[in-house]
Amino acid sequence: MDTLPPPLPLSERARAELERLILSGELAPGSRLNEVALAARLGLSRGPLREALRGLERDGLVAAGPAGQGMSVRRLEPEEMAELYDMRALLQGFILGRLAERQAEGALPAPALGELRDQVALMGEAASAGDAAGYYARNLAFHEALYELAGHRRAATLYGSLLKESHLARQRSLSRPERMRESNAEHAEMIAAVAAGDAARARSLGEAHVAGGGKRRWLESLGRD
Repeated sequence: MDTLPPPLPLSERARAELERLILSGELAPGSRLNEVALAARLGLSRGPLREALRGLERDGLVAAGPAGQGMSVRRLEPEEMAELYDMRALLQGFILGRLAERQAEGALPAPALGELRDQVALMGEAASAGDAAGYYARNLAFHEALYELAGHRRAATLYGSLLKESHLARQRSLSRPERMRESNAEHAEMIAAVAAGDAARARSLGEAHVAGGGKRRWLESLGRD
């Protein structure tokens, strides 16, 4: 008889729920985090809550204020966000180049490229329908699939950390149909380069997708949506 896994510690459950509230925008950037109210909302004591908040601070999602002022949801300055795009571009180029190399060596699973193309098609449907939330969710799944196929755990860990910090700004930058369509055309180009086993082109397109396209779309979105 299979045994159920032990339940997560209270602090981990609190951390997961707080992360969900932050990444969904329900807890907005800059908002103060009232420990009493949050503890009541999550149905736990302030001890596990504080441990959860310390973990989120390490992740870069919350920040401590001056002494006695508690924590707030971190608000990224434009300069910080630009740096995140620069670092994500390097990772994206590395991953796309690695995928193309694996394809040239015959090491990519046979269905992988077809599944990636299917995800691109689904993103195209969401863009055509003006479904920003649907497009963004599929966009996240697409990029996660790239990192999984690349089989590089350290790169995937770094990507996850950078993604959490930049999540809300990225979501805003893909809120308009024309931006979604442009982003998805770049996805299709990247997959074509991987399918051809062209590592140099795949790496270049991966970097450009983030440092050129993604960063530019974010800059356009500042104060204009």
